[in-house]
Amino acid sequence: MSEKLAVNGDTAIAMAWKQINPDVVAAYPITPQTIIVEAFSDYVHDGQVDTEYVCAESEHSALSICVGSSAAGARVATATASAGLAFMWEMLYIASSMRTPIVMAIANRTLSGPINIHCDHSDAMGARDSGWIQIFGENVQEAYDNTVMAFRIAEHMKVRLPTMTCIDGFIITHALERFEPLEDEAVKKFIGRYEAVRPLLDLKNPTTYGPIAMPDYYFEIKYQLATAMEEAVAVTRKVMEEFGELSGRKYDLVEGYHLDDAEYVIVAMGSTAGTLRFVVDKLRAEGKKVGSLKIRLFRPFPAEDVAKMLKGKKAVAVMDRAMSPGTGGALYSDILQSVHDLKDAPKVTNYVYGLGGRDVMPGQLTEVFEDLMKGRGKRINYMGVRV
Repeated sequence: MSEKLAVNGDTAIAMAWKQINPDVVAAYPITPQTIIVEAFSDYVHDGQVDTEYVCAESEHSALSICVGSSAAGARVATATASAGLAFMWEMLYIASSMRTPIVMAIANRTLSGPINIHCDHSDAMGARDSGWIQIFGENVQEAYDNTVMAFRIAEHMKVRLPTMTCIDGFIITHALERFEPLEDEAVKKFIGRYEAVRPLLDLKNPTTYGPIAMPDYYFEIKYQLATAMEEAVAVTRKVMEEFGELSGRKYDLVEGYHLDDAEYVIVAMGSTAGTLRFVVDKLRAEGKKVGSLKIRLFRPFPAEDVAKMLKGKKAVAVMDRAMSPGTGGALYSDILQSVHDLKDAPKVTNYVYGLGGRDVMPGQLTEVFEDLMKGRGKRINYMGVRV
């Protein structure tokens, strides 16, 4: 039987890495993910893993090392946040185009400027089109569980794509919560032995990685990446089902709450989903037909699942913890596309919130529900900002 522990989100991810025992971890510390690599470096020092741990001089170098190691045939992990992820920008696209199944923990933190070390989703949203799978966690338990599942998803032969496991900086990375890790052997069995595909170190079967692609081939390479991303939807669903059987914790690409008879729905990702369920319960007790939808898998976006969940609703508010100046947020755009073909599609509005780590309070989410029920609110709204 698994033990019950009280740890923060960063430590939970490091514990998952310890159980998985990747071949290579290369990283550069940046708040609020530093605890992950600090804790894991202790495991390396104490001989609890036999991972090759590389302290790189920058995030760009860290991901470069990860790409090279993965191409050579290693199981690889890393972690970063905010400007660190931005510094990796060039290598993000190289990692996905070379089909290196790296798993990277993202401690979601706002991008400068002005400089700010607190939570929003602007770092992950900036990387949403880089060809990486993105899975968002709500709490410490999901930080751990998503990490374990991410290796299975990324390394699946129909996928072979790098994967980000995203958790809210400080809100989850540094929050102490109860969680239940799996037994070490259960994780090892679930993950399985790593199978390299055309590794560079297989000298009997020489392979070239990263050659120049001229216009007559570049498009086809990107198309192959896109089809692999489409395959990842079904693969992720299957992996989550199998993980649920193993752990007793049910997971799916999206998670509806009181949606069966709900007329008004708020959509959110990350830690806000927990606050949102509290608000739904409160309003339900008052007889109001409200519900919530949590997006767990953001890339590839599970549009069909979302459409089924939001079919027949009167109005939907989409919470974006990142801003796209001049247009709606990224999640808002994806939700709009998902419901576009529905007959009598719900009215969808956007609420940008929580930038730079600003708290989101239950009363504010209650006001969003009031906006939906009374037909208030503009197409794009900024929740909690002083004007």
